[in-house]
Amino acid sequence: MTISFRKIIKSILRLPLRLRRTVSEYRFYTYLAILGPGIIAANAGNDSGGIATYSTVGAQYGYSLLWVFIPMILSLIVVQEMCVRMGAVTGQGLADLIREQFGVRLTALIMLALLVANLGVIVSQFVGIAQASELFGISRYFSIPCVSIVIWWLVVKGTQKRVEQVFLVISLVFVCYIISGIMAKPNWAVVTKAFITPSIRYEQSYLFMVVALIGATITPYMQFFVQSSSVDKGMDEDDLPLVRADVVVGTTFALIIGAFIVISTAATLHVNGITSVDSAATAAEALAPVAGAYAKYLFGIGLFGASMLAMGVIPLATAYSISEALGFEKGLSRSFREAPIFLGIFTILIVVGAIFALIPNIPQIKLLLVTQAINGLLLPFILVAVVRLSSNQEIMGDYKNPLLFQVFVWFLTFIISCLSFLLLAQAFTDIF
Repeated sequence: MTISFRKIIKSILRLPLRLRRTVSEYRFYTYLAILGPGIIAANAGNDSGGIATYSTVGAQYGYSLLWVFIPMILSLIVVQEMCVRMGAVTGQGLADLIREQFGVRLTALIMLALLVANLGVIVSQFVGIAQASELFGISRYFSIPCVSIVIWWLVVKGTQKRVEQVFLVISLVFVCYIISGIMAKPNWAVVTKAFITPSIRYEQSYLFMVVALIGATITPYMQFFVQSSSVDKGMDEDDLPLVRADVVVGTTFALIIGAFIVISTAATLHVNGITSVDSAATAAEALAPVAGAYAKYLFGIGLFGASMLAMGVIPLATAYSISEALGFEKGLSRSFREAPIFLGIFTILIVVGAIFALIPNIPQIKLLLVTQAINGLLLPFILVAVVRLSSNQEIMGDYKNPLLFQVFVWFLTFIISCLSFLLLAQAFTDIF
C-alpha cells in the first residue's frame, strides 16, 4: 500500500487544532518506536578505526576533505535504504537472501571473509576500549573484562527492545565530538566553504585518504546488521516511510559526527603542524596541549562510547549473518536454548576479541590494514548482491528498484567498488 504524504498532510490540516496535535504526537511516537536500526548501524561505523581515519584526515589535510562527506551521506543512505526495504518487504536478512539466490558455496565464501574481517575489527574495538580507559588512568586489564561482561549480558539476557534502547543511548555519546569540535574554535567560514567547494589534489596520499574515508563509512557488516535488525524488529511494508526516515536521520547524524572529528583535529592539530596520528587515542592525547584537557577527555569519552557500540554491533552482525546463511534460529529475544548457534557465535567473538586485545603491544595498525583489505575485497560483492536482490521483481514485487534508480545505484556501486579496490591495493602495499 502506497502512502501519499500530501493527502495525509491535507487531511491533518483540515482537523481541529487539538486533533492535529494528537496526530502529530502519534506520528512522533510511532517514529520513536521504529527508530533504531538505521541510527545504530550508521553510528557503529564511527568505530575506533573510523575515528582514527577521521582524525588523520583532519590532522594531515585540515578542512580540505570535508566536501567528501556530502557524497558519502548520499551513498550510505542509498545503500542502507535498499537493505531496510528488502528486510521490510521480504522478512529475511541479507545473508538469507544471498544464500537463496546465489547458492551455498558463494554464501559460505562471503561468510568466511566476513567472519575473518569482523573478528579483526572486533579486536580493534576492544583495543579502542583499552586506549580510551587508559586516557582516564584505568587499566585495560580491568576495563576490557568489565565491558565484555556488560555487553555479553545485555545481548544474551536482554530483549530486542532493551538492546536497541541501550545502543541508542550509547550513540548519544557521539555528541562529545560535536562539543569537542566547537571547543576547538574553527574558522566556520572556511569550514562552510570546504563543505561546498570540492578540492581535489592529484596526489597519491590525498586520493588514498578520500578512498579511506569512504572505506571507513560504508562497510559490509553495516549492511548485514541494518537489514537483520529491521527483520528482527518485525518491520513490514507499512513501516517503510518511517524506516527510511530512520536511515536518513541515522546516516546524517553519524556523518555529522565524522565531520566534527575532522573539524576538531583540523582546527587544533593541523594548524599547529601535528600531522602524525596513528590511532584515535593518539589524536586525543595530541589535543590536550593544543585545545586543553577537556577536549582530550571529550575525545576519550567519544572513543569509549564508539568502541563499546561497535563491539556490540559487529559481533551481532556476524552472528546474524552466519545464522541466516546456515539456516539457524536467530534473534535478540531468543534464549540460548532457542538460538544456540546465534548466541554462541556472539559469545565466542566477544571472548576471542577480549583475549586478543589483552595481548601486550598488539599491532593494531597492521590488524586494521588486514581487515581493511578483506573488507575492501568483500564490499563490491555485497553491493552487487544488494542491488541485484533489491531490483529483483520476484523478490521485491512492487517495491523493487525503479529503472532510473537502478541506473544510479549501479553507477554508485561501480564507483565505490573501484575505490574499494584502490583501498585494497594500498592496504596490501602497506602490509607487505
